[in-house]
Amino acid sequence: MRHSILLLSVVLAGCGGNASADQEVVPEGPPLQVPDDATLPVERRIEAISFLGDTLSEFPLPDNIRAQREQQFEEARQRWVVDPANIDNIIWAGRRAAYHRGHRYITTRQLDSAVVDLERAAALVEGQSDQVEPDGLPNVQNIPTSTLHSNIWYHLGLAWYLQADYQQALTAYQRGVADATNRDMEVAARYWLYLTLLRLDRPDDASAVADVVEPDWPLLENTTYLQLLLLYRGLIPVDSLLPATATGTVGSVTLGYGVAQWYYARGQQEEVRRLLDSVLASGQWPAFGYIAAEAEVARGE
Repeated sequence: MRHSILLLSVVLAGCGGNASADQEVVPEGPPLQVPDDATLPVERRIEAISFLGDTLSEFPLPDNIRAQREQQFEEARQRWVVDPANIDNIIWAGRRAAYHRGHRYITTRQLDSAVVDLERAAALVEGQSDQVEPDGLPNVQNIPTSTLHSNIWYHLGLAWYLQADYQQALTAYQRGVADATNRDMEVAARYWLYLTLLRLDRPDDASAVADVVEPDWPLLENTTYLQLLLLYRGLIPVDSLLPATATGTVGSVTLGYGVAQWYYARGQQEEVRRLLDSVLASGQWPAFGYIAAEAEVARGE
């Protein structure tokens, strides 16, 4: 399940499945396969080079989870082999390979390529009605929270944010908030919009983004983003979140980066750097909070 099998048409179809046949080239079918190095030890698989110049090896998964995901990929691949012109088969082969290529480009630090993919996706869905996007890895209630539009704006905004192009990120996240169809996606977009406005030196506008968020908003997934927005709003103390920033989990990375931005807004650069260093020590390099921390440290911020 490597990036060698990622297809632009798969991703764009997944982000805008109503494109006509003369807009996108439909791949002819096989070969779509796991690469020859699939049996190599995990530690020998290099996925990316970090913004700091470090090699990033494939993130380890428990054997049972890896086996499940490889089985799901193989099932999707076989359906595509049997009926390669079926658009759903194309989309799910791509999803099981890497879900969205724009997302994967962000994870592998290829931000320019991420912008190209995601801007193309945004153009494909412009003027089309939004639709819920099925989850390849559903939440515990098996209720998808993301939509085609919200996924595109969320990830496009992040690609711009990571490049410190905050004006472009602002536009994307404003669209993300406007297009959100549920609180989960609204909270996610509002969180990054808040941080973007901080970087644009617009603290009053950032506060306005957080001030509408309420503790009782019903969420299925993005509770960490909600906690951070409540911190920014002043409804919870920073000390209540600090212990959870040091557990080395994905959630702690999200919290660690978010709390660092609370200190950034107050000019406490020593605390900012301490938390960013803690995030980078976690090893959770695919997490967006980790990537954002890495980008800031690489820029010398």
